[in-house]
Amino acid sequence: MMTEREALLRLTLARGIGSVAISRLREVFPNLPEVFAASEEALRPVLTPARAAEFVRQRNSGELNALYEQELRLTDQQNVRWLTVDDADYPALLKQMINPPAALYVRGSLLVEDEAAVAMVGTRRATPYGLSTAGQFAKALSRAGITVVSGLAEGIDRAAHEGALEAGGRTIAVVGHGLSMIYPPHHRGLAEKIAQQGAIVSEFPMGIEPEAGNFPRRNRVIAGLSLGTLVVEAPSRSGALITAREAGEIGRAVFAIPGPVSSPQSQGSFALLKDGAKLVTTVGDIFEELAPALKDRIAQWSGDLTAEARVPLKEALAPEEAAIIKFIPVGSPVNLEQLAAQIQIPASDLLSSLTELELRGVVRQMPGHGFSRTA
Repeated sequence: MMTEREALLRLTLARGIGSVAISRLREVFPNLPEVFAASEEALRPVLTPARAAEFVRQRNSGELNALYEQELRLTDQQNVRWLTVDDADYPALLKQMINPPAALYVRGSLLVEDEAAVAMVGTRRATPYGLSTAGQFAKALSRAGITVVSGLAEGIDRAAHEGALEAGGRTIAVVGHGLSMIYPPHHRGLAEKIAQQGAIVSEFPMGIEPEAGNFPRRNRVIAGLSLGTLVVEAPSRSGALITAREAGEIGRAVFAIPGPVSSPQSQGSFALLKDGAKLVTTVGDIFEELAPALKDRIAQWSGDLTAEARVPLKEALAPEEAAIIKFIPVGSPVNLEQLAAQIQIPASDLLSSLTELELRGVVRQMPGHGFSRTA
């Protein structure tokens, strides 16, 4: 006899039936296995006539059963868990969405601690400034016990995952394809590390290819798994903006890091800021916004979370960082180009190091591309 869970998983494999249709079917058929005995006429008030006919064809031909058995074999062979929205370990934040994915595929582990999560997204064609900023923010969030969620893409996504891993924190990669593959393929090694220190997650069956239409759905899951979404660097047309929009629509916080005004890679971030996204220059800005939710989810943070978040992230300086600091006076800004000439390194490389130092509270950027050392 088919169980409720088995019926739900089978429905996720039926062509033309998504989470919205499954939600409607559950309203009409509280005992979901009854869907697999219902007539085409009984299904038409819930599904369109064409979808009802296609579902009955898949069901009666045995095609749906064959797909289900195939998924069971693949998930077992490839060490993937197949979760339904009814399972106790389905992510609580994602379940709060309207019509969340009825099923998720997970390689790795999803923990209760992952409810304290922030998404970090941005362009695949990131600048050195964007990559450095993403990595440093991910490290800072991870050290504070925050899970970093991103999409395993090139650019900002990769920098966010790597920053979290380097800091020893947890990270979740949400992908727009089945877990029988990794896209892009050269991120396979990174994906393995993420699965060991977090999870790779997909709502797509195991063999689904990474088609363009899958990624907006992927972005919705990224937003749904997170208390807030941080856009690090994004041009005016970017998938990161879809993730930010999804976050806003479900009542989650949206953050944006400003970049150079003249940079095309920053125009999407500026648009978000104009639309009301919270301006972020330090991790303290994120904690300040999310403090009430984080206090409920992270037991070790007792007392004033905002005050804790404002403690500068000062650590031992690397030799090259110490060499840079020698040329930056306290309270008197030095121009980036002048500093690069003095130290004799490219301005782009210097800016990357200065961004890291700024995030750690060691230097401060002043108007006119000047930098001064903090006291």
